[in-house]
Amino acid sequence: MTAAFHDLMAFQRETEALAQIAGRLGWDQETMMPAGAAQQRGEEMAAIEGVLHARRTDPRVGDWLARAEPPDAAGARALSLIARAYGRNAAVPARLASEIARVTSVAQGIWAEARARDDVAHFLPTLERVVALVHERGQALAAAGYGQGDAYDALLDDYEPEATAEGIAAIFGRMRPRLVALREAILGADRHPAPLAGHFAEVRQLGLARDLATAFGYDWTRGRLDLAVHPFSSGSGNDVRITTRVVEAEPFNCFYSTIHEVGHAAYEQAIDQAHLLTPLGAGVSMGVHESQSRICENQLGRSRAFTHWLHRQMRAVFGDFGIASPEAFYRTVNRVQSGFIRTEADEVHYNLHIMMRFDLERDLFAGRLAVSDLEDAWNTRFARDFGVAVDRPAHGMLQDVHWSVGLFGYFPTYALGNVYAGCLHEAMRADLPDLDAALAEGDARPATGWLREKVQRFGGLLRPAELIERACGFAADEGPLLDYLEAKFRAIYAL
Repeated sequence: MTAAFHDLMAFQRETEALAQIAGRLGWDQETMMPAGAAQQRGEEMAAIEGVLHARRTDPRVGDWLARAEPPDAAGARALSLIARAYGRNAAVPARLASEIARVTSVAQGIWAEARARDDVAHFLPTLERVVALVHERGQALAAAGYGQGDAYDALLDDYEPEATAEGIAAIFGRMRPRLVALREAILGADRHPAPLAGHFAEVRQLGLARDLATAFGYDWTRGRLDLAVHPFSSGSGNDVRITTRVVEAEPFNCFYSTIHEVGHAAYEQAIDQAHLLTPLGAGVSMGVHESQSRICENQLGRSRAFTHWLHRQMRAVFGDFGIASPEAFYRTVNRVQSGFIRTEADEVHYNLHIMMRFDLERDLFAGRLAVSDLEDAWNTRFARDFGVAVDRPAHGMLQDVHWSVGLFGYFPTYALGNVYAGCLHEAMRADLPDLDAALAEGDARPATGWLREKVQRFGGLLRPAELIERACGFAADEGPLLDYLEAKFRAIYAL
């Protein structure tokens, strides 16, 4: 190991630690920060982003990279990730990085106010500013050669390295016909599961949510559960926090949001401790990250075996809640309907939500759509894709936090995560033929152990495509996901 490699990794460790502190400020903003602190928090976030940007573009990093000799394959991968990040950060002016941090921190609160008030006009000026700043960043990255010279591809590369909008559009183009055909068959079916109805007290929901988090491998000694408007997971290594939300008439919202976020958190907690506070010490991409949350939430958490166990738990916690049999409960959990909210969407509709957002984002960044016209474009597209009219902005373009915080290019990774999850589930079932016996007892450890061994422990050591192919034994494609969906829902709806 050269001195340059040692010095670079020591410097990087401090940078990673500061990034974790910035993440903790974001967690606090979403969970506990008093509303009156929003403007000050914006200044705080801008200040720490300025420090981080200065470190990430420090000329010494370039010098160390030129002289560093890695001791092993992990060291070589760490150097490649540092070099990639160094080039991307150097392409973005420090002024712009700090301004994005400041504006998006404040924008988050403005979005929450607008959502609560169903007032798009209250949010539009801020959103226009966010889009302009993020577009400027994308253009700066594209000018430096990232994203093959395309601003949106350069932004997408933040979340799913090596992915392109054209490639994702091709995947979506292959998925859409089968998803739409399945949806139409389901909605025209003679048999439809009963919806869940009743009152489910918050304290009892949260108690069961904690049990679900434990069942899916969440380490409570290195995490905590809190409430947020939009559930999320935050942190890595030995401090990984999750949030959920509670609607007392809709406990599935809480339960499956919790399982989803535990999928993210368990990934971060399972990464080899040798990678802590290094470029390898976090999930390799958002698509891979999403695969861990979606496989836990859907293929495992909504499986017949696991929902039979959950039915028993709900009866123990809430008493008779109107669904007597485990099989009827399984069908209710997997009920398909054209709802407004992406995070509450069933497995059949979910990817259609993502495809819509992806197309709107591309239009915004290509100049084909103005921010001022976004609400009309959203509502028109939603009515066309889902067959219902948006009834209020909180159920439309104001429902997601992502655009307020500048996460353009992030949405398509949700659908990529579903594609990866479909492949992982197929491979997992082949390796664990008796998995349902454990899930029927509320024991997800065989599945979560398989995910830790095959995916999670590597952190950023392997490229996303390489990681999924090694875990599954075949290159990722949309086929396993679509096959799974068709088999599952045709059985539920007797198609």
